[in-house]
Amino acid sequence: MSVLEEMRIRSLGVIDDAVVELSPGFTAVTGETGAGKTMVVTSLGLLLGGRADPALVRIGAKAAVVEGRITVSPGDAAAVRAEEAGGEVEDGALLVSRTVSAEGRSRAHLGGRSVPVGVLAELADELVAVHGQTDQQGLLKPARQRQALDRYAGDGVEGPLSAYTAAHRRLRAVVTELDELTTRARERAQEADLLRFGLDEVAAVEPLPGEDTELAAEAERLGHAEALASAAALAHAALAGDPEDQEGVDATTVVAAAGRSLDGVRAHDPALAALADRIGEISILLADVAGELAGYADQLDADPLRLAVVEERRAALGALTRKYGEDIASVLAWATEGAARLTELEGDDDRIGELTAERDALRGELSALGQRLTDARTEAAARFAADVTEELASLAMPHARVSFAIGQTAAPDEPSGIDIGGRSVLYGPSGADEVELLLAPHPGAQPRPIAKGASGGELSRVMLAVEVVFAGSDPVPTYLFDEVDAGVGGKAAVEVGRRLAKLARSAQVVVVTHLPQVAAFADRQLLVEKTVDGAVTRSGVTVLEGEDRVRELSRMLAGQEDSETARAHAEELLETARADG
Repeated sequence: MSVLEEMRIRSLGVIDDAVVELSPGFTAVTGETGAGKTMVVTSLGLLLGGRADPALVRIGAKAAVVEGRITVSPGDAAAVRAEEAGGEVEDGALLVSRTVSAEGRSRAHLGGRSVPVGVLAELADELVAVHGQTDQQGLLKPARQRQALDRYAGDGVEGPLSAYTAAHRRLRAVVTELDELTTRARERAQEADLLRFGLDEVAAVEPLPGEDTELAAEAERLGHAEALASAAALAHAALAGDPEDQEGVDATTVVAAAGRSLDGVRAHDPALAALADRIGEISILLADVAGELAGYADQLDADPLRLAVVEERRAALGALTRKYGEDIASVLAWATEGAARLTELEGDDDRIGELTAERDALRGELSALGQRLTDARTEAAARFAADVTEELASLAMPHARVSFAIGQTAAPDEPSGIDIGGRSVLYGPSGADEVELLLAPHPGAQPRPIAKGASGGELSRVMLAVEVVFAGSDPVPTYLFDEVDAGVGGKAAVEVGRRLAKLARSAQVVVVTHLPQVAAFADRQLLVEKTVDGAVTRSGVTVLEGEDRVRELSRMLAGQEDSETARAHAEELLETARADG
């Protein structure tokens, strides 16, 4: 079992520097009002991932630091989580620390490794159950009462609740999509009409990839056909000669003459032979270009009818690019995407039918799962109430009776409800049940919601009874109670102390209390006291033993450490606690 052995607190609230040594069993933390007892609870909260408030940092300090040492066994959930986060367990001890700067920054370390604060919060779920005045107020809320019942029920509720939650989540998604499809039907129909019109326009033109580029080049060529033909003819004549001008000089003739002038002497000098070869290459190249120019002129299409056809086609393509894309490639891409979107829109009716069928099936599934939840909760509620009632008998409320009222609210119409027990009722993410914890404090009293029927002291004992019942069904290693004994006194206070001591036989229990009857049952009592300057120093949290413990219990009883009557009562309380142990 994991046990919190020790905490060191520095610069937190009124605490300057103090060490809190805790017992594996029952530790009571006492001290005068304002001495800093609550800082012990706050420190443990920080150590286990609680919210960091920079206002808690002691004035003049740069940061508040809380360090803790937890003994763990191999395989403990805390040890496993620490190792997963990269921390180390040394000699069976897990070191945890939390730093809060005055500027509000927060850092956490686990097993010597820096970790997110959320990791410490995960440990808290496995290590400690913290209960204080705010938790009592939380227990007054029906939602918290339902959660408490579900926690007690365990697998009986957990299985159907998990399935119900998943089905409820899917139903929300289906209903959202269905609402969107039906409420936006007009907009979607208009979108479909626009897509059909556009796709029909594209289909009527039947553009081809790259067609716009090719037609632009052809139009340019056809528009300047005469100039191109004239230029080609002149170039051909310059290279190959004009048949009608017998005396004209052309490039082919000149180059051929140059080559012949070198043929007779090229054998005498390799350099000149190389030049002669190059002249030969030029002659061949001129002949090729001249031939291509002749062919170009022959093939050039100067038909004005063809130009008209090309311009007409380009106009049709231009009408598409003005609406659907910068070029034909973009138009074709738009058409592909538009066709897919139109298919989706045209499938809305089918989709609405599918979603409607799924919605109805999910509502039926939720009805069945909701009924299972109701049955499981009803069965668990009877056991839970009996166990809490039995615990209250041990807390000086022998005639009190606890029960649960489990009901549902009728749905105003069929679509807003699910069928539970043959009627349509409202439902939510956790089912259709409304759970309320009732208390009849004495025979003859009508069971009433604990928010209305329990006094402060009764509520404290109900809270403690609930936690003790949880300890038997879903235990955690450490329980921390922050003055949950408020409003309790006399014999009831003795019974609270006795019950906490019993709980401490199977778990570590830490109680911040102002009641001597509770503190007397503790295995270890810690006194928190300030120095004259208002600070709690290292020596300000002390373990009380022997005479010192009797003096503190006397102070708690009568406000006077040296009162003989109070001392006698304190010794009697300690004797009673030892006899029970």
